[in-house]
Parts: sequence; C-alpha cells; structure tokens
Amino acid sequence: MPTFRQKLLKTFYPLIMRLSKSSSRGKVLASTQKLPAPVPFYQLDSQLNSGKDFSFESLKGKKVLLVNTASNCGFTNQYAELQQLSEQFADQLVVLGFPANDFAEQEKDDDKTIEQFCQVNFGVSFPLMKKTVVVKQAEQHPVYRWLSEARQNGWNEQAPDWNFSKYLISEDGRLTHYFGPAVSPLSDTVVQQLKSR
Repeated sequence: MPTFRQKLLKTFYPLIMRLSKSSSRGKVLASTQKLPAPVPFYQLDSQLNSGKDFSFESLKGKKVLLVNTASNCGFTNQYAELQQLSEQFADQLVVLGFPANDFAEQEKDDDKTIEQFCQVNFGVSFPLMKKTVVVKQAEQHPVYRWLSEARQNGWNEQAPDWNFSKYLISEDGRLTHYFGPAVSPLSDTVVQQLKSR
C-alpha cells in the first residue's frame, strides 16, 4: 500500500518532470566512439533482490538500461514507464533496477518490501537487484564503478546525481548513453536510441 508521501509524489510527477527537465537532471551524455570498453561489460555480475547471482553474460545481444531507483522520490513514477519500456522492447531490451538509498534517504525499505511495492503499484516484472550503493565511494557497487569510471567503460565519468539516472548499454556491451533522472524512459530521446541499431 503506498504511503501518503508516495501518493503525493505520484500526483505531482508530471510537474516534477516538467520543472526538472531544464536542470542538470535533464542531462544526456553520449559516446562518440565505437571501441569496446577497456573492461568488458559482460564480465560484470550482480545479485537479484532474492539473493540469486545474476551474470551479465546472459545479456549479450540485447540493449540494457540500468537505473538506480528509489520508492520515495519525485521520479518514482518512472517505475511504470520503465515497465512499459521493457514490455514495448521485450525482444531487444533488458531493464535492470538497482534500488539505492544514496539520495535524501528515499529508499529505506528492505529488498522484499521494495519488490512488493514495485509489483503492487507499478506492475514491475523487470529484474530488481539487491539494494546497493551507486554513488562514488568505497562501497560503490562494481557495476556502478564500471558505469562511472572512464578507465573501465571507455569514456564516461558521470555517476548518478539523483535517483532514476539511466545508463544505456549496446547489444555488444558498450556504454552508449547516460540519461539524467529528469529524462523520461518513454521520451523520444531514449526511445530513438532503443530503435537504432
């Protein structure tokens, strides 16, 4: 059951998106190179929120959108958009959610509660990872270290600057784009990249 705060945030989501678009949270970064990453993306792995290991080797041949998520954020409604995107591009895209409590204490719940919240309120069926740290610090998850260190991914140093930052990986394991939290998963900016080969 959503809290009063979650209901309020859902109501004001369109306004939050409109007001945030022109800020740094609407940032889009794109790679101009076609070289493989210095550290292969497919060597990475994570843990699903169930505790089961999840090898990125299984993602070969598909685009991957990695998103750091939170249940009590102004952008939480993007769960519904991410679900829609994962259904619309089911044959060519895998969305991976990484719940994290790195910004303003907006994800305090445990993995099971997060999963139930996502399924009940947004119908989320894409994989959710164990709650983790995504910002640059000693405990940063290895996947997010790869996403935000140019010496690993080949070009990008941008770590998430808020919840619902998005990173797009190509079918051959290259980081191609960073989309800020205020960029809707269903925006033309994102969808065009999913349609391109």
